[in-house]
Amino acid sequence: MASWVNRMIGAARLDVGTYEEVKADSKATVQAIAVLLLSAAASGIGSIRAGALYVYTAFGIALVAWVAWAFLTWLIGTKFLAEEETKADVGPFVRTTGFAASPGILSALGWIPILGPVIMSLAWFWILAATVVAVRQALNYKSTGRAVLVSVVGGVVLFTTYFLYMVIIIMRGGL
Repeated sequence: MASWVNRMIGAARLDVGTYEEVKADSKATVQAIAVLLLSAAASGIGSIRAGALYVYTAFGIALVAWVAWAFLTWLIGTKFLAEEETKADVGPFVRTTGFAASPGILSALGWIPILGPVIMSLAWFWILAATVVAVRQALNYKSTGRAVLVSVVGGVVLFTTYFLYMVIIIMRGGL
């Protein structure tokens, strides 16, 4: 069994074997949650130039967004776009997608002038690629295309819901 750091590196390298190992190891759930917390903290640190309050806000948004996205993606991937061999276990899904957040640690460099936003954007796209691998492995998809579709649909539903929520808040005089 690989160490926590080796698993993070393997997940960032998009190594299918790492995702399969994490999926099968029920003890890796705590590690996956720790990766999520580190990635969210890195997002907050990378946002420090916007002010101290934003560090906490970015951390909170990153965690809430992941939980909402993971639930939506799991639901869509297991109930609406499942393949014949799709398994609906939440644990392996949380573990694989949690480790897929490993590249998010680079977001801590977001405070660097000029390069910071580029690094954060690259980390986001890297997480997206890792997430596709994680979804494919966790749900036993044969097709990477289906994993892309499920990941994107979950993200679009989350973004649309958040956008509509913000519109309602603004229209009611909030923010």
